[in-house]
Amino acid sequence: MSCSLAISNSPVFSPSSSLFETLTLPLTHVKFSPSSSLSPTPSSPSSPFRFRLQRLPSGTTSNSSSSSSSAAVAGAVSSQTILKRKRPAKLDIPVASVAFGGLVATPREVKRDELEEEREGYFSVYCKRGRRESMEDRYSAVTDFQGDSKQAIFGIFDGHGGAKAAEFAAENLDKNIFKEVMKRDENEIKEAVKQGYLNTDSEFLKEDVHGGSCCVTALIRKGTLVVSNAGDCRAVMSRGGLAEALTSDHRPSREDEKNRIETMGGYVDLCHGSWRVQGSLAVSRGIGDRHLKQWVIAEPETKIIRIKPEYEFLILASDGLWDKVSNQEAVDIASRYCRGIDVAAPAPMLACKKLVDLSVSRGCVDDISVMLIQLNHYI
Repeated sequence: MSCSLAISNSPVFSPSSSLFETLTLPLTHVKFSPSSSLSPTPSSPSSPFRFRLQRLPSGTTSNSSSSSSSAAVAGAVSSQTILKRKRPAKLDIPVASVAFGGLVATPREVKRDELEEEREGYFSVYCKRGRRESMEDRYSAVTDFQGDSKQAIFGIFDGHGGAKAAEFAAENLDKNIFKEVMKRDENEIKEAVKQGYLNTDSEFLKEDVHGGSCCVTALIRKGTLVVSNAGDCRAVMSRGGLAEALTSDHRPSREDEKNRIETMGGYVDLCHGSWRVQGSLAVSRGIGDRHLKQWVIAEPETKIIRIKPEYEFLILASDGLWDKVSNQEAVDIASRYCRGIDVAAPAPMLACKKLVDLSVSRGCVDDISVMLIQLNHYI
C-alpha cells in the first residue's frame, strides 16, 4: 500500500507551490495513531491516503525528536519522482464590443469606475459607478443632427435590473424621436417625442430581455428646447442663476401616478422605506419592465420652451445626484465653474465632477450620471 502527499486547493489556505510538493510514499513509512483520521479501515486495506507535509527550506533541519521519521521521508523522496505544481498558461479570450452612450466600450470597460466626455465646451458628461458590480447608467449625445450644429438631442438613462434597457434606450431613443419629428409638423413635436418613447419601449420588449430604464432627454431644434422624461431622471435649468426644474419625477408616491396605477388594477405599497409599484419598483414610468408593463408606462411628460439669453445651462442627471443634491445647490455649484468664478476659465466638466463628488460625500451608493449643456450655444 502506498500513500500520496498532495497540495490543497482550499480558498482559505493557498500556500506557495515552492513550499509543497506531491510525494508517493510506501505506507510502511507512515505511523497512524488509533485516533487518527488517517487510519486505514479494515474494509479497504489497500486504499491510498492523502495528507499534507511541508517541505523544509534547503539548509534547515527538523527537531531531534522527529529525526527518525524525517530520515524515512528523505529515503522515500530519493526513490520517487517529485512532481511540482505549475500554474496553467493565461488564456486571452476576445471580448465583443457593446455600445456605451456616445462611446464604444467592451464589457470590461463598462465595469470601469467612471466615464467622461466633453465636446467643444458646450456639452460635458461624467458618470461614476456606485456599489454595483457594473455601471447601469448610460447616456447619448447627437450634437449635429443632419449636419446642423444647432440641432441636437441629449439623454441620460438610468437602468435597473441590469443595464440592457438603458443600453437599448441610449442607442435607439434619439433615432426614434428624430424619425417621428421629421414626419410631423412643428406644432406636433410633443406627440413626436411621445411616439419616439413608445416605439423604443415596444422595440425593447420584443428583445425578450428583463430590466428597465428611466430616461430624460433634451431635444434642441430651431432655438426650441424640448425636455421629456419617464422615471426619476431629472432636467434642471439655470435661469439667471435660479434653478428651474423642467421635469417632475415619476414615483409611485405621486398622487396622480398612484391613482393611475390603482385605476388600472395595480397597487402601490411602502416597502423598505420606498413606495413601490406592486411592492416591487420604485418608479412608475420607464422603458422596459415587462413584468410591470400594465402599470409602468413609457409615455413621457414633455415641456417645450423657447431658449432665451438668460437661460445659461441645462443639467440632465440620474437620481444618484438628485437624491442627495437639491436643484438650487446643483445650479449654484455648476454656475461657479461654468462662469469661471472658482477657476481660471470656464470648466463645465469640472462642474459635473464636483456635483458627483458632493453626492458621494453625502452617502450616495447608486450610479451617478451628470450631463451639462450650455444653452447659449443654441440661440
